[in-house]
Amino acid sequence: MNTKNYQYPSVLTIAGFDGSGGAGIQADIKTISALGCYATSALTALPVQNTQGVRAVYPIPYRVVEEQIETILDDIFPNAIKIGMVHTGELVYTITDTLARYPDVPVVFDPVMVATSGDTLIEDKTIATIVERLFPLAAVITPNMDEAAILAEMPVRTLDNMHYAGEKIRKLGCRSILLKGGHLDSQRLTSLYFDTQGNVHEFSFDKLETNNTHGSGCTLSSAIASYIALGDSFLEAVVKGQEYVHQAILHGCDVLAGKGNGPLNHFFNPQQLTKYGLA
Repeated sequence: MNTKNYQYPSVLTIAGFDGSGGAGIQADIKTISALGCYATSALTALPVQNTQGVRAVYPIPYRVVEEQIETILDDIFPNAIKIGMVHTGELVYTITDTLARYPDVPVVFDPVMVATSGDTLIEDKTIATIVERLFPLAAVITPNMDEAAILAEMPVRTLDNMHYAGEKIRKLGCRSILLKGGHLDSQRLTSLYFDTQGNVHEFSFDKLETNNTHGSGCTLSSAIASYIALGDSFLEAVVKGQEYVHQAILHGCDVLAGKGNGPLNHFFNPQQLTKYGLA
């Protein structure tokens, strides 16, 4: 019988489904795997969608979500957790009540609140529950400019707006925030990371002219969780996560996959599954 001397760094993703493979739990699993971690998952909803949009959403019973999370935590305990869209207050309570028993696991939360069309996806009371329950639980939250505008209750269109909005959101109880600047009207896109000490770090990338960005937010939050699982600090994980997403978009710019907004190339430079020695 072979002796088991090693373990994989694992990341649990709690998110919705995307049958087209570009976003949601599929993008999360691809990202976590491409970065050398072991992916586990708990499904929160079953959207029927492709690269052109969402046709319907079928919810997963809350008790089933709870059982999925508990079953994974009982067996393959994660080094980090990524949470995607939570569309109801009841789902927020289900997730936070379950994870509250494991306060030492770093959580990366992608607060998906606004569709590409600009429509708000969740109700105000759900947003309030997210702020009250999920924000204190999360090590890093990753809102885009539209989501930051909702959370800060102000327009967020410029870099100056982002600085001000980030400070307002930080006071809502977040430990750290990566405010993504992908919607800035400029050829140079800037994101801001407000760290646990209140410092602000600025990151800029050249804008890539492509519509193959479906799932970029899911991918970024999963990449940050993966780097945390691999032992990086929150700041290091944020830096590496952004670079990974930039390269994944760059290497997928010239690919036709679907008739709408295409996916990233998650496997532009896949890493071997990492193993580390058991204590």
